[in-house]
Amino acid sequence: MTTLPTLPFTGRSILVTGASSGLGAACVRRFAAGGGSVYAASRDQERLAEVAASCADLPGTVRYGVLDVGDASSCRAAVADAVAAFGRLDVLVNNAGRHDFRITTEVTDEQWHHDLAVNLSGAFFTSQAAIPHLLEAAGNIVNVSSVAGIHGEAYSAAYTAAKHGLVGLTKALAVEYLTTPLRVNCVCPGGMDTPQVHNIDIPEGADWELIMRISAKRGFMTADSVAAVVCFLASDDAAAVHGSIQLVDHGHLAG
Repeated sequence: MTTLPTLPFTGRSILVTGASSGLGAACVRRFAAGGGSVYAASRDQERLAEVAASCADLPGTVRYGVLDVGDASSCRAAVADAVAAFGRLDVLVNNAGRHDFRITTEVTDEQWHHDLAVNLSGAFFTSQAAIPHLLEAAGNIVNVSSVAGIHGEAYSAAYTAAKHGLVGLTKALAVEYLTTPLRVNCVCPGGMDTPQVHNIDIPEGADWELIMRISAKRGFMTADSVAAVVCFLASDDAAAVHGSIQLVDHGHLAG
């Protein structure tokens, strides 16, 4: 009779980007609870220290370091730091991102390039640096897109374009590495109850109903409920799941 492991990430090294709050922090805690060695990366070192402290009593290990996901060299450095910390890399969670609402005709060149860098290019450069290590470990990538990667969202042209791009990146990598042990999957969450939601800056003249329709029926999800799906995809339980785009949205796009 086969017994299931109680700590599915024992002996595994995991890099989580955007780990200082919200979904990233929830992922760090879940991986650590599963016995994983987690490298938490973000710009906010003070909040990362708090996340690491909250995991002190868990069976896993948490270390943390700086990452500016909008800078390619910083993405590559974060991967190198994670490998240096634990000697290997088994899982990459590309969670870092930011959703700023802007009226399309008022978006500046700088804002457009920033939104694409933070929500798409960072995941590409981090994946590019991580793939050689993940191939060696027969590991996997979990990209965090959004329901905005599946449908359109008002006042979010750059964000929506970037998140659609992240879905496309997932599919492209899944096909490119089809004959290798590497798995690549994507989670598309709906509205979550995170600090970002409570600090939404709505542009003047925007239609609030268009923005909030995402949570019209069942309300916001908890970050931990989405982190559970991320950790499932990163685990051996999802060994047959490759190239998938997982909606986690309280059924928002079901109709």
